[in-house]
Amino acid sequence: MAVQATLLTATSFLYTAISRPMVPLLKIGWNGCFAYSTNSSRVASFQPRSITNSNHQEIVRPLGNFPPDIWGDHCMTLSFDNSEFESCSRQVEVLKEMVKDMLVASTDDPIENMFLINSLCRLGVSYHFESEIEKQLSHLFITLGEVIDNYKDYNLHTIAIIFQVFRSHGYKMPCDVFNKFKNGDGKFKETVVSDMKGMISLYEASHFRINGELILDEALAFTTLHLESSLANQSSPHHAEYIVNALCRPYHKGVPRLEARQYISFYERDESRNYVLLEFAKCDFNWIQMLLQQELSHLCGWWKESDIESRFPYARHRNVEAFFLAVGIYFEPCYARARNIYAKLTLIIGLLDDTYDAYGTYEELQYFTDAMQRFDMSVMDKLPADYLKLLYETILDVHDEAQQKVSEEGRSYSVSYTKNEFKKLVVTNLAQARWVHEGYLPTFDEYLEIALKSSAAIVSVSLALIGMEEADEKAYQWLINNDNKIHKALNILTRLYDDIMTNEDEEKRGLVCGTNCYMKQYGVTRKEAIEAYQERIEDAWKELNEGYLRPTPVPIQILKRAVNFARLMDVAYKHDDGFGKPEISLQDYITKPSHFVRDISFVFIFVGLRA
Repeated sequence: MAVQATLLTATSFLYTAISRPMVPLLKIGWNGCFAYSTNSSRVASFQPRSITNSNHQEIVRPLGNFPPDIWGDHCMTLSFDNSEFESCSRQVEVLKEMVKDMLVASTDDPIENMFLINSLCRLGVSYHFESEIEKQLSHLFITLGEVIDNYKDYNLHTIAIIFQVFRSHGYKMPCDVFNKFKNGDGKFKETVVSDMKGMISLYEASHFRINGELILDEALAFTTLHLESSLANQSSPHHAEYIVNALCRPYHKGVPRLEARQYISFYERDESRNYVLLEFAKCDFNWIQMLLQQELSHLCGWWKESDIESRFPYARHRNVEAFFLAVGIYFEPCYARARNIYAKLTLIIGLLDDTYDAYGTYEELQYFTDAMQRFDMSVMDKLPADYLKLLYETILDVHDEAQQKVSEEGRSYSVSYTKNEFKKLVVTNLAQARWVHEGYLPTFDEYLEIALKSSAAIVSVSLALIGMEEADEKAYQWLINNDNKIHKALNILTRLYDDIMTNEDEEKRGLVCGTNCYMKQYGVTRKEAIEAYQERIEDAWKELNEGYLRPTPVPIQILKRAVNFARLMDVAYKHDDGFGKPEISLQDYITKPSHFVRDISFVFIFVGLRA
């Protein structure tokens, strides 16, 4: 039942503005909100403790020695300089208008237009111009054939950027545009290898592939091989760093806020950079950082006032980390309410996870699971233990608070759908707890039937939609539809990413592990099981990409939250168990200073305006 979440890559991110000194930030110590299963390696050490009940019967609780919260009350007192915020807001508005003029002017040249849209997206400021970009891309896609035919001499870099922009916005640009870069025997031309910009762009474009796009499968293998071999010969440290980062995590699989933070530093060293666009990206990043700091402070104040830490001493207390997850789903200022709701309910999932995985007995959990099917305070007194009553009350209170926030809009249904997903979640948690209780190792097929549902992917996206006005009842019906490609892909990605990085430790703790189930059913080694997992993960990304293509049954803004959730999983579990063992990489990523410039001086454009 491991709630798995995700965090930063290599930047100090959440409450450190770009123009300020980079200070230690977040540390993950909790398997956050993503993959529920008995497969949980959120525990540094596993020390069962026995106690005696009133009937003198010994009760063994599988306590975990969870590392304590490292933040204390620090985030409750984050400073907020209103004058600085107002100044930054004015700067953002001035630059926004200038960039908007650039965007409008670029429509005279379709290629210039596409490159500017790509820069806006990579720098994290495209959210300011969503309607303009949508209108421009819609027109460009209609005339795509004409554009390509008129410019048959486009180089690989240009074609790949056009492809990325269209696919990232849900437009199915055909992949056969890359055939011109193949020779007569169907292989990519060797001359392509020397085009480093083209190779990197083709590599990035290939990650938008869907099932059946063999040329993109070939492109990914081709570019990966040659980019890796080119690193030793890179004369520019800047280019080498860019390639390393792309190979580590392509743009499509990165969390938008983190990708923007990283790309700003690369763009600043790009000889073709546009200074107005660069300063807009920096200023906007800092402006959002100040907003996020204020939101985080309010969340931490709520956590402290709720006294959750002392009420549930057996659980992990990760309110700062939960807020990071919310920012990973949506960083845009308009989603402040949504982030607050998401973070609080994510913390509830964490409490549930620790209760099923590291405290409750199987008998107690049976009573609690039954009570969760009712979501009614009147059944609380029937629970067999005080800690379960406190947990049940807390769960209902947080859901009630969320419902109050959206009921005025006539969106109470959003909380009702989310409650139903919580009900499904605890049922599958109990099923996995039963396997451990009975000492049963299921087949892989049996395991997946439960573990995919217990991954917490769908409930997590459901939480994300509560605070979004765009999420009507149709969006929830789409999300919970088992035949939905994105629904299936999210469950698979969440479960398999988690299993690969956590199962060896889980096996030592006597938990049911997916890789062991696979080994049992297919008679293979652990290495072979992991390779099979990785193939399924890549196939799931293809399914996710296909589910994002137009026409879509729900708005793109809804689909973005689901895709961002998948990206969070890649950040957390691609290389190690991000939440079970944060000291391996996440702690270092979060606490080390960023390589980005710490002091941003606004260029001449602001000097002129101020004068």
